[in-house]
Amino acid sequence: MKTRHWLSLSLTLLACSAQAQQQDIRFGVDATFPPFEYKTADGRLAGFDIDLGNAICSALQAKCHWVENSFDGLIPALKAKKFDAILSSLSITAERGKAINFSDKLFNTPAFLVAAKNSGLKPTIESLKGKRIGVQQGSVFEAYAKKFWAPAGVDIVPYPSADAVYADLVVGRLDATLDDATVVTESLLNKPQGQNFTLIQPRVNDAEIFGPGTGIGLRKEDTELQASLNRAISKIRSDGTYNKLAAKYFNFNIYGD
Repeated sequence: MKTRHWLSLSLTLLACSAQAQQQDIRFGVDATFPPFEYKTADGRLAGFDIDLGNAICSALQAKCHWVENSFDGLIPALKAKKFDAILSSLSITAERGKAINFSDKLFNTPAFLVAAKNSGLKPTIESLKGKRIGVQQGSVFEAYAKKFWAPAGVDIVPYPSADAVYADLVVGRLDATLDDATVVTESLLNKPQGQNFTLIQPRVNDAEIFGPGTGIGLRKEDTELQASLNRAISKIRSDGTYNKLAAKYFNFNIYGD
């Protein structure tokens, strides 16, 4: 009886230990930003960020859970503990760093003004004064446009999603948009409705607002999770997983310098 008792206890302890090692990570995401995060025709989440998150969880022997949320509400929802981290093309910026912490960089893509090919517009105050420029609400593009363009008489119009911006741009309710070059190319410029629009040179950039790239957002107190995610990011970059996933979506160096 004693042998059976100790065998049963040992098996129970082993089971509890295995469960303790199985970590669940809940990632908050706004799935309206292809090719980084979007929904397939059958409603599944897909995209580069989704693949990265699943690879990170695999490296940590953790189970991924995805929680959908509007982009401008991601940080408040994170702080309210509706999920554990934000993995949704979230730029690492000093302003956001006041409220949350970030993982190491995931990738970096440039920002451009997008307008009709024959518009003659340039990403300057003089060119955009009096024009309507659409931006996604809560994005670094909104922050840039409101800081540098709005005070000079440019009408900045925030939208809940990038898709809503593109829809109004195509029908003429907007003169231009400021957006991620990769996303707007995938979602608009490469499609029939976007054939009359283009990226306007030069690139729009500001180191303070756009930061070094995107990262995973975390609550300030979750330093252990931050360290674990950074180890996983380092692993998938060193073992080739990152480049393999990136090649599914991009034909250029998405990581940047």
